[in-house]
Amino acid sequence: MWRLLRDRRLSTFKFRRQVPFKNYILDFVCFEQSLVIEIDGSQHAESQGDAAREAALAAEGFWTLRYWNNDVLQQPISVLEDILAKLAGR
Repeated sequence: MWRLLRDRRLSTFKFRRQVPFKNYILDFVCFEQSLVIEIDGSQHAESQGDAAREAALAAEGFWTLRYWNNDVLQQPISVLEDILAKLAGR
């Protein structure tokens, strides 16, 4: 995913990876859009910890998109198109 997001490769959006924020490490973040992207494995399915994390980030003005590891590995273009569509819809 980093290979696809780095160096403003997704339109002109600047992403950073593995960013410490409060008590969390954000997988990918675009500060100009207040967007956090999390790439998760199956251990995160219906995770209450993730819900609490999203609520804490929302309280700081961030919105979160989550994608499964398999989707990123098998359908990276679809994931990028989804991110762009959601950014355009904001």
